[in-house]
Amino acid sequence: MSVKTFLLPDLGEGLTEAELVKWLVAVGDTIVIDQPIAEVETAKSMVEVPSPYAGTVHELHGSVGEMVMVDSPLFSVLEEGAAAPAVHAAAPKASVPEREVAQSYREEERAGAKAPAGEGSGNVLIGYGTPEGLSAKARKRRPRSGAAQAPAPAVHERVAAVEPRRAPLVISPLVRKLARDRGIDIATVSGSGPGGLILRSDIDVAGKSTAASVSVPEPAAVPAASPAAAATAPGELDSRSGLAISSRTPITGVRKTIAQAMARSRTEIPEATVWVDVDATNLLQMRASLKATNPENTPGILAFIARFVVAGLQKYPALNTRIERNGQGDAEIIGFDGINLGIAAQTDRGLMVPAIRNAQRFSARGLNAELARLTEVTRSGKATVAELTSGTFTLNNYGVFGVDGSAAIINYPEVAILGVGRIIDKPWVVGGELAVRKVTELTLAFDHRVCDGATAAGFLRFVADAMENPAAVLADL
Repeated sequence: MSVKTFLLPDLGEGLTEAELVKWLVAVGDTIVIDQPIAEVETAKSMVEVPSPYAGTVHELHGSVGEMVMVDSPLFSVLEEGAAAPAVHAAAPKASVPEREVAQSYREEERAGAKAPAGEGSGNVLIGYGTPEGLSAKARKRRPRSGAAQAPAPAVHERVAAVEPRRAPLVISPLVRKLARDRGIDIATVSGSGPGGLILRSDIDVAGKSTAASVSVPEPAAVPAASPAAAATAPGELDSRSGLAISSRTPITGVRKTIAQAMARSRTEIPEATVWVDVDATNLLQMRASLKATNPENTPGILAFIARFVVAGLQKYPALNTRIERNGQGDAEIIGFDGINLGIAAQTDRGLMVPAIRNAQRFSARGLNAELARLTEVTRSGKATVAELTSGTFTLNNYGVFGVDGSAAIINYPEVAILGVGRIIDKPWVVGGELAVRKVTELTLAFDHRVCDGATAAGFLRFVADAMENPAAVLADL
């Protein structure tokens, strides 16, 4: 066949579907290898899907706002030099050789993802590539049935015909985007993966060895399309309430992922909650004093609280753990050499929790800068999967919504979450006398399997004391 059909790749992290946000091309457009074709949104992030083929856009499969399943056709390309089909048929099914190609790339990328530490995270989008990059072993595979044998020679002929234009062996849209953002010509990068596969670590190495970096502007952020309300028959009544049903909204994308995670948290985690009121007057006064002398580089209140939380987790590491099953099916508490502090952020796409990785290495100023950066990339839909899934403890500032407290749900699979309420004027006893102070409420929900109340209370009291006497604590950090 002269028409190549691109199947939506496995987008990683066990995701099986993505929402089609925007087509970047139209039928009849001429495209080149690596040109972005569509923007899709998973439950984790927004992703540009580049084309592994050059030619003319033959068909776009799916409409904006539609959910596309992994391994379903996304778009078709009429390769350069090929004659257009006489009849514009329905979306062609991928042939057996094409499916074997896709499977080969999945195996190669997974092999690359198992690289030793220091050679890249392996946390890439998988299942993506061009037939020209197949290993010799993959090219020699037999079709699974006799009926599929006839097209095989044509596949090899096309490979030979385009050999002079052979695309770099890279199967991850994330790796391609990383190279684009750093101004690196991916054709000049040598792959360290199986068969010359280009991994994220290869882009990192190429970036370090490049003297000048070309800045490539990011495409304008496209707000996620809200799930369309399904059509409701006029006059349809709800059998339980007797009221007319006004709409039916499918639970998809981010909302579906949030719902599943929250349900799993409530089902699996026996959580307990402790809380305390805190006099934050001294913390606000200290920050005001710093801001008066250095207005451009003074951390926000949340950054100071984040620093106290990190110090508290170093003192009470049981709250910076995770429970997993070992090979024998027995539960184990997994501890970490470091703290990835998740920060709950409300976005147009829903509640997201990007994490400041190795937060223990940052000062309050450093945490403030990371908070600003992560909030920006998360709200624009450009946070990476690693940033959105690597947290080990979550800090949630729901005070910005004007509430004092909340029975927060633990961000599964973590074991604890600390919430901060609004800071308001309240009567408070200071030195035996009544005074008006700036008071907030801290609430800690924790997994009772990893520790008892004494540990949770000790951590909560440490953070509260640090907020009430910040100068003394910061002097030791």
